[in-house]
Amino acid sequence: MSFRVAVVGATGNVGREMLNILAERQFPVKDVIPLASDRSNGAEISFGEDEVLKVRSLDKFDFKGVDIVLSSAGAKISADFAPRAAAAGAIVIDNTSFFRMDPDVPLVVPEVNPEDIALYRKKGIIANPNCSTIQMVVALKPLHDLVKIKRVVVSTYQSVSGAGKEGMDELFDQTRNVFTNGSLEHKKFTKQIAFNVIPHIDVFMEDGYTKEEWKMAVETRKILDPDIPVTATCVRVPVFIGHSEAVNVEFEEAMSVDHARAALRSAPGVSVVDLRADEGYVTPVECAGEDKVYVSRIRKDPTVPHGLNLWVVSDNLRKGAALNAVQIAEVLIRDHLKKAA
Repeated sequence: MSFRVAVVGATGNVGREMLNILAERQFPVKDVIPLASDRSNGAEISFGEDEVLKVRSLDKFDFKGVDIVLSSAGAKISADFAPRAAAAGAIVIDNTSFFRMDPDVPLVVPEVNPEDIALYRKKGIIANPNCSTIQMVVALKPLHDLVKIKRVVVSTYQSVSGAGKEGMDELFDQTRNVFTNGSLEHKKFTKQIAFNVIPHIDVFMEDGYTKEEWKMAVETRKILDPDIPVTATCVRVPVFIGHSEAVNVEFEEAMSVDHARAALRSAPGVSVVDLRADEGYVTPVECAGEDKVYVSRIRKDPTVPHGLNLWVVSDNLRKGAALNAVQIAEVLIRDHLKKAA
């Protein structure tokens, strides 16, 4: 059984990655339709090693006959087209923030809450979580299953690719200009990103947190457990691809380092690299292009009765966005669409 799949935002970083991953994982497609804005209409884009597809205009596209839509084109665009696509009979897997906290839209990480995919029937839409939330809950899930988590404190170190191509270009241009005495003008970020870190991702809220930090808290509760309090500090760093997180986890009961390491080693989607030696941990450079969530630096927190510290790294364009969406689609067809056919 094969499916007609549309990719919205196909010319962006995540859209291109979605196309790559569909081909890599041999997703059962009978037709792939790349969609983008009018200005990209007619442009060519690669699918797999040999196939070239022509981009079509999202505004003029009729979704009738499309089975699955993978979308990463911005919240305002999703708000407009996703209900239209769902009304035409497509199931939309949306990578933007617009539908994530809608109580009638499931927010899914397949390694954590695949059962929630069944809720797509309410609106025909499934939400893909924030990239920083995805990698954290993949690491927290096996620990929470072993011993209930009481509290999470996380600091993120997020790459510029999380801000799209413009963010990557700004880091490249500023880095070059530092050595050539060129302009260090910033447009995408609020301050210089080259050779700097910026404790500000998304807009500020009234309580002093940024929306990115709020997302990590509310999304974790929706996906993993509504009773887990999360406090986050999200920082943009001069790295092109790969988000890193220092995660402090407090448990309700004792959790040893050995038990945590064993649970993580056996968890789907997780790779433990924790050698407690030079180079015995994973960095963003090493996770780029990889599908796993990497966990390192597992150690006891001596300041609380039952606490651990973790270092969590993942490719934000793959597991943090495109791969997670494709994995949702794989579970969707395996557990729901094929059975209904």
